[in-house]
Amino acid sequence: MTQNIHRIRTGVFSQDPARTLFYFPIIHTLADMGDLQEDIRRATILKLGEKGWKNKVYIVDKMWTKIQQFVDNLALSYEKVRLYQDGLPVSGKEVEIVKKLAQAGSRNHQILLTLMERGAKIMGTESAELLVEEYDLAKQTLASGNVPKAVRLKSREKALGEILLRKRDQFIGDRINSTLGDKETGILFLGMLHSLKNILDQDICVIYPIHQPING
Repeated sequence: MTQNIHRIRTGVFSQDPARTLFYFPIIHTLADMGDLQEDIRRATILKLGEKGWKNKVYIVDKMWTKIQQFVDNLALSYEKVRLYQDGLPVSGKEVEIVKKLAQAGSRNHQILLTLMERGAKIMGTESAELLVEEYDLAKQTLASGNVPKAVRLKSREKALGEILLRKRDQFIGDRINSTLGDKETGILFLGMLHSLKNILDQDICVIYPIHQPING
């Protein structure tokens, strides 16, 4: 695996016979959050303070710069590359969604757009129904201005959120398993707390170019 990463960085990577998946655990930027972004910004500043917020923005931006540099040096047969994205539903409107978020300033989706322009195919990755459930859960949590109520909600919704996350992981893994073809390469951008451990088919060679997800 270390050999593969080194060969990619030198620009002479050739695909292995097995299916290959480049897995980038990510942290979302505000531009990825749609109409939740202002609520998330306020909640984060309340928790971390203005300085903590700015530090988080800096760290996340640095992470995306590192991912961008790695992706820029990839040398792949892009007609055999499929792109999988956290939060992108199977909808038939995947290209439009990526373009819209890229224009809104999402570095994640700007990278996707660059890869698509090279010939990679964007794939709907998530269940729309599960994403709506998670959105409603997040909206309810962020909307609570009552501290005691917010504490109760946080405890309850943490448990519900973990169940939803596992359901999303299963859907994402199944989606990759069923759509990534023989001798094809997948590139996955997935939130840090997700885990596809024991979900992906065993013939998929997973490469973590930057680091592994928190939950393995």
